[in-house]
Formats: sequence, C-alpha cells, structure tokens
Amino acid sequence: MFTKPRVLLHLEGAAILLLALYFYQAAHYRWWLLALLFLAPDVFLLGYLKNARWGSAAYNLVHTLTIPVLLLASSKLFATPQYIPFALIWLAHIGFDRMLGYGLKYPTFFKDTHLQHV
Repeated sequence: MFTKPRVLLHLEGAAILLLALYFYQAAHYRWWLLALLFLAPDVFLLGYLKNARWGSAAYNLVHTLTIPVLLLASSKLFATPQYIPFALIWLAHIGFDRMLGYGLKYPTFFKDTHLQHV
C-alpha cells in the first residue's frame, strides 16, 4: 500500500473528511449548516464556462487546504470562533473530494487532475 501514492492520497482525503466532521460534531455546530454549505466550493466550477484555465484556477483556489487551514488558525488566533464551522465544512468538502479521487485541476481540461498524474 505504501508504494501506491494514489491509494494514500484517497486515504488522506478520507482522514481529512473524518477529522473535520469529528471536530464539527464535537463542537456541537449545526448540521443543517453543514448540509447547506458542504457543496458550496463547487460553485467555483462555473469558471469552466469561460475556459479551462479560468475554471482550473477558480477550482484550485477553493480546493486547496491552505485557505481553510488559515481561516481555522486565524479564528483561533484572533478569537473569532464564529468562523470555525465554516473552515471545518470547507475542510470536510476538500477531504471528501480527495477521498473520491477529485484532485486539483490542470488548465488543460476538467478531468486532468493532479491525482491522475501521481
């Protein structure tokens, strides 16, 4: 298994999803909010209506771990806990996508992802 990066990346996505959901549940955040916003990052797929370069840039912007992790850290650092559930929902979405094999996009076409190149 440790010689199959694709499998490891899927497991890593599942771990991110499960951890985000665990912390969401442990903090007693509202499940209706998660249901409402879970697929919100996929709105950025609309960039593909312009072209693959725009679509991949918009998709990758909201499907990397960097921004939600920074949102989570800054929420703790600056004592703004109201943003934590949004960061956890965002992380759960990214983990779910990676678990299913949806990776970051190359600017060629929609199905050309980083997971396919691993």
